[in-house]
Amino acid sequence: MNRKVLSILIASALTASSFTASNVLAFEQNTADYIAKDYKQHLAPLWDHFHRNPELSLMETKTAKRLAQELSSVGYEVTQGVGGTGIVAMMKNGEGPMVMVRADMDGLPVVEESGLANASTVKMKDWNGELVGVMHACGHDVHITGLVGTARYMAEHKNQWSGTLMLIGQPAEEKGPGASAMMADNLWQRFGQPDYALAFHVIANTEAGKVIIDEGSPYAGADTVDITVHGIGAHGAYPHQGKDPIVIGAQIINNLQTIISRELAPRHAGVITVGAFHAGTKHNIISDEAKLQLTVRSLTPEVREQLLSAIKRIAIGTARTAGVPEDKLPEVVVNDFSFPPTFNDQKLAKHLKGVLSEKMGADALISPTEEGMGAEDFGFFTTKPYIPSVYFKVGGTAKADIERAAAGGPQVGSHHSPQFKIEPDAAVKSGVEATVHALLDIMAK
Repeated sequence: MNRKVLSILIASALTASSFTASNVLAFEQNTADYIAKDYKQHLAPLWDHFHRNPELSLMETKTAKRLAQELSSVGYEVTQGVGGTGIVAMMKNGEGPMVMVRADMDGLPVVEESGLANASTVKMKDWNGELVGVMHACGHDVHITGLVGTARYMAEHKNQWSGTLMLIGQPAEEKGPGASAMMADNLWQRFGQPDYALAFHVIANTEAGKVIIDEGSPYAGADTVDITVHGIGAHGAYPHQGKDPIVIGAQIINNLQTIISRELAPRHAGVITVGAFHAGTKHNIISDEAKLQLTVRSLTPEVREQLLSAIKRIAIGTARTAGVPEDKLPEVVVNDFSFPPTFNDQKLAKHLKGVLSEKMGADALISPTEEGMGAEDFGFFTTKPYIPSVYFKVGGTAKADIERAAAGGPQVGSHHSPQFKIEPDAAVKSGVEATVHALLDIMAK
């Protein structure tokens, strides 16, 4: 081989090496650029449509129809009417894992006061036949727009992944039975059980576009509990002739708080809140019944069982201490529409944090700061049977709004409030980009 040919081959090899490296660097930028372009041309007007046209839980017929049209138009096989108004969109692309991505569709019975130019003016009859204002006051319009953005990217870039993508448009997350209704409609039996599951939620009071991945439980489990306290009625002037269920109920309320302070391990988390106490009809009548309504929050199945068991024991024990007859002991009923905790697969969550930090930049991710016990029904999809999943969060509030609030200006509207509003540009684009990078990693060829 002469010297000239050797020089050409070496130069070609160096050029190829440099080209490959530059392609890798350019790919991440191209992903963000593609999503930004698609947002401007398609997703922004789609979000505007969804925001202007919210529908209540179990009534998301027009939303589901539009979402189904969007997904089928880019090649997904779409089935509507799953678990009510739910939709399932499937795309098979060779051998590989099946991954589910879920977005909830429903709005809330709230009159919008966000001040946005596209604020909802929709009114609907609610589940009781009352005419109410309807608003996307929890960001579900961002979620379904993000689902469409993810679907469009994955359909356009099938050469970058292999496996089966399952996209879920879920009804009735706000009212409760959406995810469980889809599961009761034989979701896995009809479409296959995913190997992995993903979802995201846009959140207020966090800078728009920032991504949060919790390696533990991003959302608590929620149980609603009804306690009926039976007493013996009497005249208010003759309390010794009865058993006062209001006094017993008050004692139960106080005693329930000792479950958290004295029975639950200090490093475990739980909440027991009595949200309603109803009893009596008149000033001078000792009622024969009182009703308590509780919400109970937990982060693990073990703590959930501990709290529910202790609530029943304390309610009955308090009544016995007051001398209530055995045939009149309190009834403790756990509502059927309880939500299991949403807990992320720790190994998968840690891995995807690394992936997103590399692909989107280290400053794109921020640490979890959850202080409350908000609940979600996503866990119905991932707990029985267990499916490794990551439910992440995307900031939705403009940085300037957060800074103004911190300086004493208008407060950022919370979820479910009439003032709730999202900066959709950054929120939708980051939600799509994070989901796409996660999918491409899990479903890499």
